[in-house]
Amino acid sequence: MKGKQVVLGHIGDAKVAALIVNGKLNDVLVEDLTRLPLGSILRAVVDRPVKGIGGVMLRLPNGTGFLKKAKGLAPGQTITVQTSGFAEAGKADPVNQRFIFKSRYAIVTPDQPGLNVSRQIRSEDLRDDLTMLAKSAMEGSQMGLIIRSSAAMANMEEIAEDIQAMRASAEAITAESGLEPEVLLEGDDPHVQAWREWSDVTDVLTGPDDLEGSGALDQIEAAQGAWVPFGSGGMFVEQTRAMVTVDVNTGGDLSPAAALKVNLAAVHDLPRQLRLRGYSGQIAIDFAPMGKRDRKPIEVALRASLRTCPVATEFVGWTPLGHGELKRKRERSVLNDLLK
Repeated sequence: MKGKQVVLGHIGDAKVAALIVNGKLNDVLVEDLTRLPLGSILRAVVDRPVKGIGGVMLRLPNGTGFLKKAKGLAPGQTITVQTSGFAEAGKADPVNQRFIFKSRYAIVTPDQPGLNVSRQIRSEDLRDDLTMLAKSAMEGSQMGLIIRSSAAMANMEEIAEDIQAMRASAEAITAESGLEPEVLLEGDDPHVQAWREWSDVTDVLTGPDDLEGSGALDQIEAAQGAWVPFGSGGMFVEQTRAMVTVDVNTGGDLSPAAALKVNLAAVHDLPRQLRLRGYSGQIAIDFAPMGKRDRKPIEVALRASLRTCPVATEFVGWTPLGHGELKRKRERSVLNDLLK
């Protein structure tokens, strides 16, 4: 199959959304039935400060949270926060006080005033029209608004409705008050996330057997394993207690040219493989043997590949042993944990 396709379905009781590009599984979102979705907005109660790192522990309706760079907060005080990532087992979930209301075409930012149009929208006439729409839709509000790049393909009525819905939600949530931890707004499930983030895809399958019929289910099952084959060689992508490890292998060909080829293939596909598996945190890459002069093209290719990934990932550098190191935001649950 050529082109893009979104498949919505269920695995067991969990909602699943799969993005297929040219027949290959590009992304998958699986509902975590054990925790609140990312982006949930909560009322939290300050528990205690964490000395040395300038943060505070919070009591949340679903457990414990951690807020960085928290100043002027006293134990017992209530604040509104948004879940911003998933912690490892036994640790507090990270939250953020700068919560946002994100939809398909618009993002409302209660604590960050200003009206902005995505830089990816290049047409000056369209930017002017969207700016006028933003001013009209947000009239009388001190909240900020960002019109997303997906608005370039929508009509003004759809965009206006989206802005109004997000503004209404923001105004309702910011007006809430209370003394106990509470879920104020649950984050989006995978089906809504797919509608929100994959707005450029018009081919959407929703039948009960479409996950299997499209080939998405087989590729999801393959992503539960560690081995990723290439034309020659491949890589193992595995999670340990401390970090994620990537071991790149050339197979039977041990020549420098084969090593460079498989290393380039690995860095091109690595963001997708991490995305499918839900891996994050510290990542160590043991490349196929190569000289130091080959590190530069590998690093350039890796940085370019990471820029295309929706999950924020930073190339940290090279270790003395020649391993590449990445730091990836924890914003997804591990696929194997969700489907075990």
